[in-house]
Amino acid sequence: MNIFGSSRSPINGWNSKKSKFLHRRFSLPVFALLFGSFFLLYLFSSYSSFMPSTAFSTSNSRQCSSRILDLGERFLFYAPHSGFSNQLSEFKNAILMAGILNRTLVVPPILDHHAVALGSCPKFRVTDPGEIRFSVWEHMLELLRNGRYVSMADIVDISSLASYSSIKAIDFRTFAYLWCGVDLESVCSNEYNLKQCGRLLAGLDGNVDKCLHAVDEDCRTTVWTYKNGQVDGALDVFQPNEQLKKKKNVSYVRRRRDVYRALGPDSKAELAAVLSFGSLFTAPYKGSELYIDIHEVSGDQRISSLIKSIEYLPFVPEILSAGKEYIDKIIKAPFLCAQLRLLDGQFKNHWNATFLALEQKLDLILQDGNEPVHVFVMTDLPESNWTGSYLRHLARDSNHFKLFLLKEHDELVQRASKKVMVVGHGLRSTSSAFGPSRIHDMKNKCTSERLPDILLYIEETVCSCASLGFLGTAGSTIAESIELMRKYGLYYSKSGFKFTSIWVWWIVPTLIITSVFKVAFGYISHLP
Repeated sequence: MNIFGSSRSPINGWNSKKSKFLHRRFSLPVFALLFGSFFLLYLFSSYSSFMPSTAFSTSNSRQCSSRILDLGERFLFYAPHSGFSNQLSEFKNAILMAGILNRTLVVPPILDHHAVALGSCPKFRVTDPGEIRFSVWEHMLELLRNGRYVSMADIVDISSLASYSSIKAIDFRTFAYLWCGVDLESVCSNEYNLKQCGRLLAGLDGNVDKCLHAVDEDCRTTVWTYKNGQVDGALDVFQPNEQLKKKKNVSYVRRRRDVYRALGPDSKAELAAVLSFGSLFTAPYKGSELYIDIHEVSGDQRISSLIKSIEYLPFVPEILSAGKEYIDKIIKAPFLCAQLRLLDGQFKNHWNATFLALEQKLDLILQDGNEPVHVFVMTDLPESNWTGSYLRHLARDSNHFKLFLLKEHDELVQRASKKVMVVGHGLRSTSSAFGPSRIHDMKNKCTSERLPDILLYIEETVCSCASLGFLGTAGSTIAESIELMRKYGLYYSKSGFKFTSIWVWWIVPTLIITSVFKVAFGYISHLP
């Protein structure tokens, strides 16, 4: 007989109950966790099926979008930087490169002044091409996301290039839509992460056959030429000196290379749908050029003509008309333009020299007895900071001088800005090969939410027409741009703007009058 009256002990019974309790206690959370995990996985897979298909998913990040390849077009992308004048110079070089290589140019937006910097080519200290391309890509998307996107073709008139059948262009917004393989809203709102297609375009992960060729030769190693009769690959005259080699451990060798031979037919680059440059900035330096030395071309009339055409690209009509209106309705008299760059970089240390040059110029004009002298002032120094400067002296001397300034919020500037935004020359510049309906959709969905800042361009237009002369700040690229406009004879008359040569309306009459006087005096001297 069992003295406990049962075959199971109390301890075994307790252990059995404890086991069942623990089983129920831990199985419920585990079950909930597993259920939640499967549910989230289901949601993710369902969401992914509705996401726009992009050629740049993690598993497929090294292939071109079929949209790009199916077009059969070959594009040229580059990375502009620094201020507007530098960006315009690079834009002209990009047009030239696209013309030589027979590629469709991706027209960029105007970048913020200090958004992207190159560095110093003379010091061989520049940002690597891949890095600067990716920085530019990120900033372009930022401009779209913030509603501040303004295409270079919205400001600069490139309609004259239509006569060149080989010169085609595509707006960056349209290109990004094709390149990334996403919908229009995604491009313009940056709704999805577009870093991956930016990395591919920048060439950070290398080149991709038939898709991308990233040009990694920059001003430290290469000077691009074209049909100049020189030996391809010859050493350039400008090389790092011995001091720079030792001090900065610089080992670069600069060679002059024909861009058509290196990146044109029979090259690996020719097969790529997109040729991606870094900076295209160049400037004369020590008997050479920093990066691009293509000025005269032998045996290619088309490119020779293109070089002349892009030397001066005017602003769009809406900006030129605003400049004319300001001269006609506000200044209403002959005037001097003073372009005074006083705050940025090296210029803040040269106030005395800048103001002295202006004072001497005004003294010469005052000698003619035309008072008050009308002066249009174009400066980065806010009027509230004029105290103690020569500008404050001029503003107070109303008997001798009458100053004129344009401001961003002036009604004339705002009205012109609205016109520029409504017309949208940038998207209009896109090649018709991409379809008018697609361009129309892009314009509707990618229109900037803010008025473009066009004050600088109207100011340059006004200065280009200053009949009493122009005084620019030494070393300023803005001054150089205005001088170029004046060289090409954009001047103001009561009948409006005229495009003519200074030679025609000033030099020729002067020579004729001089010749008449010489003949007359010669005749008189021979009289008995």
